[in-house]
Amino acid sequence: MKRIFFPLLLLCLSAISCRHDELILYSDTYETTTPQYTSVAGFYLLNEGNMGTNSSTLDYFDATTGEYHKNIYAETNPTVIKELGDVGNDLQIYGSRLYAVINCSHKVEVMRAADASYIGKIDLPNCRYIRFHEGYAYVSSYVAPVRIDPHAPKGCVFKIDTATLQVVDTVTVGYQPEEMEIRFGKLYVANSGGYRVPDYDNTVSVIDLATFREIKKIEVAINLHRIKGDRYGYLYVSSRGDYYDTHSKLYVIDARTDRLVDSLDIAVSNMCIDGDSAYVYSTEWNWTTAQNTVTYGIIDLKERRIVNRSFITDGTDAEIKIPYGIAVNPITKEIYVTDAKNYVVSGTLYCFSPEGKCLWKVPAGNIPAHFAFKGEYRIEHTYTN
Repeated sequence: MKRIFFPLLLLCLSAISCRHDELILYSDTYETTTPQYTSVAGFYLLNEGNMGTNSSTLDYFDATTGEYHKNIYAETNPTVIKELGDVGNDLQIYGSRLYAVINCSHKVEVMRAADASYIGKIDLPNCRYIRFHEGYAYVSSYVAPVRIDPHAPKGCVFKIDTATLQVVDTVTVGYQPEEMEIRFGKLYVANSGGYRVPDYDNTVSVIDLATFREIKKIEVAINLHRIKGDRYGYLYVSSRGDYYDTHSKLYVIDARTDRLVDSLDIAVSNMCIDGDSAYVYSTEWNWTTAQNTVTYGIIDLKERRIVNRSFITDGTDAEIKIPYGIAVNPITKEIYVTDAKNYVVSGTLYCFSPEGKCLWKVPAGNIPAHFAFKGEYRIEHTYTN
């Protein structure tokens, strides 16, 4: 009996150990390119994951080795329950920390930028995007439950002390606020009103950072989403339109006067500004045709004009089904574009040369979307009069 019991005990312990090990999801590694030694060490890529599936994941591209590591969060943080959570909506690095806005899990996940190890979280309702200024984080929030509701309330922006991760103030803005930008001591918030369809919001809220109060609203266009600032003091704000007859368009606000000064007839789902160029793409959905229209473009910010209708020059755009994320390496000027495919299967990350030639591509997570570059680089904004 003793001879039989001991091997059985070892077998049971081994089985328990195996089951325990299976709870840890290990990352996959892909070789992409030769190592690059610049002030940009690499970047994190946040995959949104389908709503309601708790499938947001985090990838990392290590420029110093040329390796792409897929789904690193679970391996780095094996004790965090439910991992990142449901719908990763924004990703930013500020100081030594990495911040991931997890929309439907109603939190901002805070990690070490060095290795994505867990530090803490900030519980915020229906949070959307995050920006930073002088030791504070600003997070836009729909406030309301995640549903279409003609009576949905106005949203707000939370002010968070990055030292304590505590909310220190809030300000009410427009309906369903989206991206934000900071210029000249003011926080600009693009309000969408998306929950109140067809009664969309059409304003950009202007918040004085010194008092943290909304000082005005700028009327722009319906269903606003993206807002990015250039080095000349102008803000570029995208309207998604109504998905029927009112099409997506890009608008320009002068942040010095807070006035709408221009518009560009180009559809924009997302954009990335690098120097004097804005790289944009659009997957404009139309309910009448039940189709997406996919377009790309480059805008000369100094001249405020469209100079190119595609930054992909080798035909690779034909295999990208749903472009969903975009970034430009501030040092090498390589262009990164993600493909969400059909939103259900795993996506793909593409790397293009500054000339628009595909250099490499790798599998990413479900709905790859948001980039955060890691390193000691600095991009200074100097504004001209």
